[in-house]
Amino acid sequence: MPSSTQQKTRQAARPFDPVLEKIKKENVKFIDLQFTDLPGRLQHVTIPSEQLDEGSFEEGVPKLDGSSIRGFVDIQESDMMLRPDPATFAVIPWTPEHLKTARMLCDVWWGFGGDRFSRDPRAIAQRAEKAVKDMGYDLSYWGPELEFFVFDSVQWDVMQPYKGQGYQIESREAAWNGRTYPIRFKEGYFPVPPQDTLMDYRSECCTTLGDHFNVKCDAHHHEVATAGQCEIDMFFDTLTVMADKVQTYKFVIKNLAAQRNMVATFMPKPVFMDNASGMHVHVSLWKNGRNLFYDPDEPYAELSQLAKYFGGGLMKHSRSLTAITNPTTNSFRRLVPGYEAPVYIAWSRRNRSANVRVPVYQKGPRNKAKKRLEFRTPDPSANPYLCFAAILAAGLDGIKNKIDIGNPVDDDIYKLSPERRHQLGIKELPGSLKEAAQCLEEDHDYLRPIFPDDAVEKIIEERLNDHLQIAIRPHPQEFQLYFDI
Repeated sequence: MPSSTQQKTRQAARPFDPVLEKIKKENVKFIDLQFTDLPGRLQHVTIPSEQLDEGSFEEGVPKLDGSSIRGFVDIQESDMMLRPDPATFAVIPWTPEHLKTARMLCDVWWGFGGDRFSRDPRAIAQRAEKAVKDMGYDLSYWGPELEFFVFDSVQWDVMQPYKGQGYQIESREAAWNGRTYPIRFKEGYFPVPPQDTLMDYRSECCTTLGDHFNVKCDAHHHEVATAGQCEIDMFFDTLTVMADKVQTYKFVIKNLAAQRNMVATFMPKPVFMDNASGMHVHVSLWKNGRNLFYDPDEPYAELSQLAKYFGGGLMKHSRSLTAITNPTTNSFRRLVPGYEAPVYIAWSRRNRSANVRVPVYQKGPRNKAKKRLEFRTPDPSANPYLCFAAILAAGLDGIKNKIDIGNPVDDDIYKLSPERRHQLGIKELPGSLKEAAQCLEEDHDYLRPIFPDDAVEKIIEERLNDHLQIAIRPHPQEFQLYFDI
């Protein structure tokens, strides 16, 4: 009989063994193999559990036609493999017992014994973590704050463009629905029930994430906008693991909403004239168990020089980063003044009108682990693997080149005159997805070697195509403005 040490060694060498044992023990019928395409959507293929064996983990499952996945490959090079990560194994709790299904997130590899697929978003995230180690640090921690909307129903019509196009949102909380306790525009932050109708739903999401998917949540609340805007906060984690958790978060939130006959969306700005959904990203670098962003002797925000260089990189590359952190045309409906979204490139403590912020809720050595930078530009439509990797690349470029972060701006930047902003050297983020793509085209050297060149080229191509799809179509508001011209 092997000793406990031998058992641990065997388990470390074959981390999939406990998963195979659990599948048998819990009578799991199907395995859902999930992976992420380049735009950030979760994709999947489901196999009977008896087809999963050690070869599935070591060589992969030959079930992927990469030419049918957006941002992957052309038809002549389509055979690809999915290698499940046993650390992401979770039984999906809402599948019925007779169809009991577990999911695992997968890495994408070329078929026929080929290498890792370089444009696999998870591969890009893992290269980002290697870049941290190559620069002499141990790891980075990430804490995204995802906001989202939960509606009762949404309808839209774009299939009959010659008859007209439009959309309609229904929500029991909406300011426009005439209910007894509507949430007025911009007044949705922290109201109690019965105005907040989604408290139990969010609690169920937190419980499901924690109990079944090992995603621990530390708070949830209603957000500023009317019509069901929510936020559920997760504990921070390392880069790839946190990106995995973001994909799991979206998967759970959408499915649990559907079970309640509602619909959840991470589209940044579905509601006109109200706040949009952001994904503020908190980041710090660590070595030997020490937070390198903390400096007790820095009087302004207890922020180390290393962190300031990291922030300098974020500010220098903020405009090109938006092509990755804000990847939809709808993202730029959010990045406008008046709705708490960052429009201007600046840094500050406390100040939420700057796109790089240092939270200062607490201070002193007891709170040194909490010192971080908050990058407020991203929104939840971003592919989290690419988003975190790009932010890290920009920050590491700032450290390599000792990019000066400049002076903090503690004023409400929205209220500053254009002349004053010019005096302070405050630049604006791009105003459209096309402009963001052009910025990335001009400024992407800092992404190497984390992002392969073909991935950057494909991202730019996708962004310009999305911009074109909106630009060529008449908009209902154009009829209001121009029909009588």
